[in-house]
This record gives sequence, C-alpha cells and structure tokens, in this order.
Amino acid sequence: MADLSSMSSAELAHRIAILRDNIRQITAQATSQSGAADEERNAERLARHNDELEALLKEQERRLAK
Repeated sequence: MADLSSMSSAELAHRIAILRDNIRQITAQATSQSGAADEERNAERLARHNDELEALLKEQERRLAK
C-alpha cells in the first residue's frame, strides 16, 4: 500500500470509492460462485480490500480532525 500521507485528499477519496466498489463486486461474485477454492480466494480478497479501506478511512478521519 502506498504511503497514505503522500496521497492528496482527492486521491484518498477516489481510492476509498474504488475499494468500496471492489468489495461490493467481490461480495456479488461470492454469492454466484460455489466451491471451497472460490470461497477462500474471495475471503482473502475481501480481507485485503477491507484492511486497505480501514487504513484509508482512518487517514481520512485523521485529516478531517485537523
């Protein structure tokens, strides 16, 4: 993940929007797929995206608190 402090607020907001859309898409894909391998792969992708989203939201919150 990039150094969040080097991202502009607009870049941060854009990345948050992208991650939210990716999470929505992965969730939709997961409901249409079956099989342990698919479930594991989707779970890993969701975890990575959620971790990054959480970090971005914390950075956004930190900036707004200034």
